[in-house]
Amino acid sequence: MAKPLAGVRIADFSHVIAGPLATHFLSLLGAEVIKVEPPGGDVLRNYTQRRELRGMSEPFISTNAGKKSVVLDLKSDFGREAALKLIDSSDILVENFRPGVISRLGLGYNTLRERHPGLIFCSVSGYGQEGPMRDYPAIDQIIQSVSGLMSLSGEADSDAMRIGFPIVDTYSALLAAFAIQSAYIQRERDPDKKGQFIDMSMLDASMVMMASVFAPLMISGTQPERTGNRGFSRAPTADTFDTLDMPLTIGAVQQNQYERLCHAMERPDLLADTRFKDPDSRMEHDVELQNELTKTFKTRSAMDWEKRLCDAGVPAGAVRSVDDALHLDQLKDRGLHLDIPVNGAAIDRATILNAGFKFEHDGPGVSTAPPQLGEHTNEILTELGLI
Repeated sequence: MAKPLAGVRIADFSHVIAGPLATHFLSLLGAEVIKVEPPGGDVLRNYTQRRELRGMSEPFISTNAGKKSVVLDLKSDFGREAALKLIDSSDILVENFRPGVISRLGLGYNTLRERHPGLIFCSVSGYGQEGPMRDYPAIDQIIQSVSGLMSLSGEADSDAMRIGFPIVDTYSALLAAFAIQSAYIQRERDPDKKGQFIDMSMLDASMVMMASVFAPLMISGTQPERTGNRGFSRAPTADTFDTLDMPLTIGAVQQNQYERLCHAMERPDLLADTRFKDPDSRMEHDVELQNELTKTFKTRSAMDWEKRLCDAGVPAGAVRSVDDALHLDQLKDRGLHLDIPVNGAAIDRATILNAGFKFEHDGPGVSTAPPQLGEHTNEILTELGLI
């Protein structure tokens, strides 16, 4: 068997993160992604603090491995002609220009569907293709602000805080990849092989991502609160605690988990204490309970507690650095790390992350280098009969 999207061609006119990351997920599943870049290249190529990697930055490597790069000036007649021929040969088009830009270039969906009725056309933008905010410029941290996401991050008495990585771009990319695959399945089941237009809004995606917060607000009028490290359950035993050396997060949200927690901590007195007998009592006396837990947690290391509690059936994890998390043996055993070549850069190999799920066979992955700017221009233009 082949990978799920083997034989599918994607004309990728997107740049920076959300669009290229969406096509990266599809590339991992076997799609051929032709990355169309302007003469200056995708600006993500220069998103690095290491000058010697400009042109082939770390985030560019991780989201473009296995793709082919074609340089086209879409403002020129030849560039548009080449783009149209590439699109004719493709199943899917992805773009993330600001609304209206791709239509002004003569490559809008209403134009293309006349010549390519089966085309799946995905537009990724900050606010979508319609509505009063459609023309507002947007990047990840702006949508974090507008969506309310930042207002949820931090301690109750702190200012709003950005999530520490481009979470909106990432989730938007995942949702776009899901939508594209759904539209592809829909087309393949349609006797007429009719294409689809996908209007992917980063703001919409953010709201969906926060459905667990918005559902109580929409249904019951319950206003969300900033709770720091306290878990979604609000249980005092779903929080982060100091230990002998580093912070530890636990998630004892069920009664049986609380009982296991007390036994593993060798604190039977907490089980006998009527202040903590059930979830409501523990919520009422959360400060007292957390003080008791902290006293005991400070007697051992976080890693010691992690194993002791997990062995007892209590969710627990030491708060690791990003670097420590990356080197967990668990990830290596699951094949999450992909070793790829990097041609013509200051480094010759790199490790990137795989899709985050496994198949029994023919699963996700990529083994070829991210493209140099315009590396495949002649190859693709020759194939299209233009040179």
